Amino acid sequence: MRIALVDSGVGLLAAAAAVRRLRPDASLVLSMDPDGMPWGPRTPEGIAARALACARAAAAEGPDALIVACNTASVHALSALRAELEPAVPVIGTVPAVKPAAAGGAPFAVWATPATTGSGYQRRLIGEFAAGARATEVPCHGLAEAVERADEGAVRAAVKAAAELTPPDTAAVVLGCTHYELVAAPIRAHLASVTGAPVALFGSAGAVAAQALRRVGAGPRPEAPATGGLTVFASGRRAALPDAALSYPEGRLLAGAAA
Repeated sequence: MRIALVDSGVGLLAAAAAVRRLRPDASLVLSMDPDGMPWGPRTPEGIAARALACARAAAAEGPDALIVACNTASVHALSALRAELEPAVPVIGTVPAVKPAAAGGAPFAVWATPATTGSGYQRRLIGEFAAGARATEVPCHGLAEAVERADEGAVRAAVKAAAELTPPDTAAVVLGCTHYELVAAPIRAHLASVTGAPVALFGSAGAVAAQALRRVGAGPRPEAPATGGLTVFASGRRAALPDAALSYPEGRLLAGAAA
């Protein structure tokens, strides 16, 4: 079994690691776009074009499914990717975990890139799934870029700035960009230090990985032998995992399995 993942950068590591944990025997194809990132400031047509180019490189490896491990690309490119690849290759998008975050009815926040915050797409999700819970949209200026560089100081500064925009009674935070899941620990620690209580974080990686396995008719087998391979593309070129990926446990997990 082979699962491909597409994102502008290292944000796909969280979903890739989730697939690896569920199926250590699955081979992974990671297709990133260092030449074109970040995708957020691009036009919808530009985002779709970059995502399609990455998907085509990955599709040449014959994957059984393709995960769009990027919230921005899922908004602007999912229909184009499905039109080109399905039904031969199921395409799974990434949706912010608004529904589970709102399930308890307590106030929650959605941390997302400035381009996504306030978008019609995000507000429709909140309107559909918030179930009456108070939702606050928080733009996280520079956080995805800091994660991409593995710049700890810039991550701390961006997290602090986002926390200052988050109401103190917030009980849960939706990580509305896949990059943010890689720094969940410092986000959680900073929010707890500010609010004086634990704040639940909701990401999408686990749900997306499980959905990809369902789409290919495969169940989780975490006890399977770690025989899955790893193939990496950088803007269509064969590459190694970027150095920044190894700064995160998810990246080290994938690198260790590849070795």
